[in-house]
Amino acid sequence: MAITMYDLAGADESRRFSPFCWRTKMALAHKGLEVETIPWRYADKPLLKQLANWERVPVIVDRGRPVADSWAIANYLEDVYPERPSLFGAGPASGRAGAAQLNEVGAAAARFVNSWADAALNGSISRVVLLDILNHLAEGDRAYFRASREARFGMTLEAYAGDRDAHIAALRQVLEPVRLTLAGQPYLGGGAPLYSDYIVFGSLQWARSICPVRLVDPPDPIDAWRNRLLDAFGGLARRAPGYW
Repeated sequence: MAITMYDLAGADESRRFSPFCWRTKMALAHKGLEVETIPWRYADKPLLKQLANWERVPVIVDRGRPVADSWAIANYLEDVYPERPSLFGAGPASGRAGAAQLNEVGAAAARFVNSWADAALNGSISRVVLLDILNHLAEGDRAYFRASREARFGMTLEAYAGDRDAHIAALRQVLEPVRLTLAGQPYLGGGAPLYSDYIVFGSLQWARSICPVRLVDPPDPIDAWRNRLLDAFGGLARRAPGYW
C-alpha cells in the first residue's frame, strides 16, 4: 500500500514547491517506496491539525500512522525500513554493528546540514523567490501568505525581496561550502547521494519550481550536481514543473 504524502501546491496543483516536501519525496524515492502525493495549500491547515496535530507539510501517512516534519520523516523511514537503502550512509555489507555506527555518524552529519539549510540557505533563497511564491499561490492562500510573512519579517514582501541581484550574490556566497565540497566529490554523501544531498537539493528545487531566474549556472559544480539529482529516480524532480 502506497504511503500518502501531503505536498504544498500552488494555484496549479502540479506545481509543488516546498523545499521540505522535496526532501521527503527524494528520501522516499531513495528508499524505493511508493507514494501518493496529495496537493495541500495553506488554507488546508485545519486538515493537518486534525490528522497529525500539525499545521505544515510534509506530513506522510504510513500504515495508518501520520508522521510530520521532514527530519522526523527521514528518521522514521530509516527506522521502519532498515532493509532498504540507507539515507544516512549505512551499507548493507557493513554488518549489524557497523551499519548502526555508520548510520549514527551519517545521521549526525545530516542533522548539521539540515540545521544549516533551515537557518541559512532557505532564508537566503527566500529573499530571491518570495514574490514569485506569492504569484504562484492559489487565490485563497495569498492574503494569509502576505500577512504571515510580513509579520515574520517586519516589513512588506516587496521591501524584504527588493534588489534581487544583491540577494542572488549573497546566496551564492552562502552556497560556497557546498560548492567547495562538490568540486572534490560527486555528491555531498560522497560517491552516491544521501539525505544531506536531498536537503540542499530540495531548497534549489523549491526555487526552480517558482522562480524564473537561475540561482546557479554552469560550470558551477553545484549546477552539475543539481542536474544529476534532477535525473535521479527516473527523472522524478526534472518531470516536475519548473523554470531551469
